[in-house]
Amino acid sequence: MEFQAKENGFVTQLSYGELHVSGDEQYGFRPYQLLVSSIAVCSGGVLRKVLDKMRMPCTDMKVTADVQRNEAEANRVEKIHLHFIITGENMKEEKVQKAIEAASKNCPMVQSVKGSIVVTESFELVS
Repeated sequence: MEFQAKENGFVTQLSYGELHVSGDEQYGFRPYQLLVSSIAVCSGGVLRKVLDKMRMPCTDMKVTADVQRNEAEANRVEKIHLHFIITGENMKEEKVQKAIEAASKNCPMVQSVKGSIVVTESFELVS
């Protein structure tokens, strides 16, 4: 990836389109937003695959991310709590919990921040 400086941030051209990144939301996505988005979406995608393999396909999924940052340490991201709202039929809580644990262990983004950012998960089932 190559990033070109612009007046208020950076821009890169990707196959899907341009990505504008800036510390100011008026000019692009903030870096921490991209970090949290990567972790949330990767986790959700892996979870969907795991649920499919366990023969519990979900018909819909929503992921919310609660982020804790430490202002005293350069405003670093320290904790991310992911909450999955999963819609599907015949979902069993115990199996979904195991699926979430498997997804966390197999999500490249979660594993990339392991040891520096605490990532926790919870879920609720909607029928």
